[in-house]
Amino acid sequence: MGSSMIRPRMIGLSKLGLSKLGPSKIGASRIGLSKVSRGRNSRSLKPSESGFSLIEVLISMVVLTVGMVSLLGVFGLAMATTQTSQQNMIAKQLADEAIESIITARNTSQITWGQIQNASSCSGGVNPASGGIFLPTTSTSPILYPIYNSGADGIFGTCDDTASSPQLQTLADPGVDGIYNTTDDQVIPLTNYQRTILISPLQDASGNTIPTLRGVTITIQYATPQNPQATYILSSYISEYE
Repeated sequence: MGSSMIRPRMIGLSKLGLSKLGPSKIGASRIGLSKVSRGRNSRSLKPSESGFSLIEVLISMVVLTVGMVSLLGVFGLAMATTQTSQQNMIAKQLADEAIESIITARNTSQITWGQIQNASSCSGGVNPASGGIFLPTTSTSPILYPIYNSGADGIFGTCDDTASSPQLQTLADPGVDGIYNTTDDQVIPLTNYQRTILISPLQDASGNTIPTLRGVTITIQYATPQNPQATYILSSYISEYE
């Protein structure tokens, strides 16, 4: 028996239906098939979707909330500071009017030098006939008094202030129009304030009392949102002579 070799059969182009196609058309058809294949592969690969996860949104909300709370705290502090500044200004004004009242009374000879000192006691809402006429107080045991209106003598802080009418002093605010004595004026009570006026003798380097010079210490105590016992102290001197 002779050996036989099996040869692969060549499929003709006519059986594939490509015999009538020229070489250029066959190449074009191959390119078309390649494009179709690539198109199918590209449709199967979807682009990655980007965005925020729920955890990221929650973290952002927490950070934003913390920032807003801190901002509200700053606003609250600013409002409290503004109110405190107004109260500090009123305390300074009350101290200034007291010292100016004493100096004016001395300059106009309305009271004598001997009356410019603290009284030992006050009774009946009148000034003592002799000695000092200012409300009693001492450096060791200061006595704080309400902000009285001035009495008959027109001087703040004297014994006759307790008989003044109205007894307690108020502060007038001009209102929105900025003009006093109009319908929008606001009356601010000064019940939050107390005042004491201490007039004490002074001594020289040798320890001798100076008869023509005295020290004046005016203390205003009041409450603010930041300090329940705020204090403003004005220290000055007054001489027997202008």
